[in-house]
Amino acid sequence: MPYRTEQHESLHKGKILSFTDDQTRMLGMSITERQRASIDRLYAADKKRLENLKKGSNANTAEKTASRPHQPPSATAAYLEHSSGTRISTDTVIALAIKTQYPSLELRIVNQNNCQLLSYAAAGHATVEPVGDSDSLLSTLSWKVYAPPARRLDGGNGALGEQPVFAKYIYRWSGHDFIVYLFDCRDGDSSYPQIRNFYILASRVQLADRLIMEAGKWSNDLHEEILVFDQGNWSKSKELYASVREAKWEDVILEEKMKKAVIDDHLSFFRSRDTYTGLKVPWKRGIIYYGPPGNGKTISIKATMNMLYRLTPEIPTLYVRTLASFMGPEYSVRLIFAYARRYAPCYLVFEDLDTIVSDNVRSYFLNEVDGLKSNDGIFMVGSTNHLDRLDPGISKRPSRFDRKYYFPDPDLGQRIAYCHFWQKKLGDSDDVEFPDKLCKPIAEITDKFSFAYMQEAFVAALLAIARKSDSDESYEAVSPEGSEKGWVDIDAVDRFGSGSEEDDEEDDHDDGDDDDDDLDEYVLWVEMKKQVKILREGMEDKS
Repeated sequence: MPYRTEQHESLHKGKILSFTDDQTRMLGMSITERQRASIDRLYAADKKRLENLKKGSNANTAEKTASRPHQPPSATAAYLEHSSGTRISTDTVIALAIKTQYPSLELRIVNQNNCQLLSYAAAGHATVEPVGDSDSLLSTLSWKVYAPPARRLDGGNGALGEQPVFAKYIYRWSGHDFIVYLFDCRDGDSSYPQIRNFYILASRVQLADRLIMEAGKWSNDLHEEILVFDQGNWSKSKELYASVREAKWEDVILEEKMKKAVIDDHLSFFRSRDTYTGLKVPWKRGIIYYGPPGNGKTISIKATMNMLYRLTPEIPTLYVRTLASFMGPEYSVRLIFAYARRYAPCYLVFEDLDTIVSDNVRSYFLNEVDGLKSNDGIFMVGSTNHLDRLDPGISKRPSRFDRKYYFPDPDLGQRIAYCHFWQKKLGDSDDVEFPDKLCKPIAEITDKFSFAYMQEAFVAALLAIARKSDSDESYEAVSPEGSEKGWVDIDAVDRFGSGSEEDDEEDDHDDGDDDDDDLDEYVLWVEMKKQVKILREGMEDKS
């Protein structure tokens, strides 16, 4: 039987007497039979009073009620009354009501964004049990929230969540018990800004401060997450973290000397704090990745992020998508570097740097990079497809971005290595035969292709083969335009044929000897030639 009246709560040797057997066990206390009988009588009286309030009390009941000593309203009742009109200084109203209700307990107030007590408990660091104030018919108010599946492809029906507007909890942490209220404390009649505060009641103020310190630190740490800045706000992304953890340097095809230089550049920086300090130079660094699109800049950044997360202690990543925000790009720049200094040592990523740092914010950005504030422990990396679009103050000034790495189109050896990469991916496939003898010919016909174009050729060829295996119809080719958007153009079949001997003879790789005829027995080779031809025509159209 639940005992939810405020009279049932009292302090007993610094602890709170619970209302149910389950809560009693949760709080690690016991109550005597005499105390139980007393609580039962209080509960019965309160239950009758609440029933009379619901039905509308008669004159006799009203007379008796009027003769009773006045009881101050609970925090919940005060909140409901305050919320019935224009709200001014909600925080003050709630704090006063709580201190009136619990004069012997110490009160601490903390913002939910800064100290996520409920998430901290859900992670297993505390236990929490919702309860209610007795003098209000509405003991809690919360929104039921439907969360759809993260990806429809994965199936599932989603889940239901709870978003409390106001609530009261019994909170147990580190062997101590607290009463915790959560209220939406915004003022006025606007829904913005959202202000949600926890009101923590404890027998000693030191206990509340310790709880806030531990839960606050946990709330601001990253738990298999990456901080992402977008539209003027930082958010934590588990999805990006999971994606990064799959990126490995072994899968990045670069010239070996350059790959080693990039890896050593990062590792030596984060391991050399004492060296920088001894030399009396700022412990900061910046590099730029540049070159034509699709040649490994992004995958190199992701592989570096994964590498840094494997260090002890791990190096967190802060990823910047855009400076656009309702407060303006200058505010975004200030907030980005404030967080980078807070989380240092860290890896600060500006992808597509030329589009992020525009002319109107350039001076503000440069001031944050090498101004008066310390940026110790911050390793910046910016990527761009157009180095010429960057201001010389960014691209040609050491101490801002100290080193530049060029990512060119892959040479023949790198293209052969990329073919072996796909050969390994298809190793378990029984549908496509991919022998070693195909790697060099495919690499030769993809001259001047970026890795992204080579990937598109492989994907388009494999999709066409899969469709062919499902029907007797001709292969469907991917058009030059469609390859960039990821859709299939059926009309391309009419324009480019279905792999006839005439088409094969026109292929640049076909020099008339028997080697090409031997390769034509492999359906992957036949389809790759067609897709490469289509993609190359698209490249020529662009030029």
